[in-house]
Amino acid sequence: MGKDNSAQKDHVDLIIAQWQAERPDLDARPMALVGRTLRAAKVFDREIMRVIGSFDLSFGEFDVLACLLRSGAPYELTPGELLETLMLSSGAMTNRIDRLERSGLVARRPDPDDRRGVRVALTDKGKELIGKAITAHVENEARVLDTLSTKEQETLSSLLRKVLTQFGQ
Repeated sequence: MGKDNSAQKDHVDLIIAQWQAERPDLDARPMALVGRTLRAAKVFDREIMRVIGSFDLSFGEFDVLACLLRSGAPYELTPGELLETLMLSSGAMTNRIDRLERSGLVARRPDPDDRRGVRVALTDKGKELIGKAITAHVENEARVLDTLSTKEQETLSSLLRKVLTQFGQ
């Protein structure tokens, strides 16, 4: 694990100190937690996009390919199943599938269970690319969180789950 940075001051500490000086009647602890969470999300976004971008993918394209890969063999889903999993509008999904199909990473195939339907399937090229990208992505996430011990990561994950589930997330 990386070094322990817990005693170091960050930008949020400055903001909280300013609020405490100006408005000592406010309990700024929620502000500190939410502020750090938002700042961490920006760091995560930047670091994730750095790695995903190195595979010439947008996050949305990566998301579709990863969804198809984790669905298991034969690595194909209907556009509706992708919509449900990725929570997108049908227009956004169509655009992503179109871009991925033009790149040769997915193919639309007739749905054997529905004459009017299609299935979106990973091509061999798509499966190879997402296999490499997901490995680099997970290694990158581990690097980003390396300052936390395994136990700290589990605790933080559990606490964030508790917050998110109250909002149906």
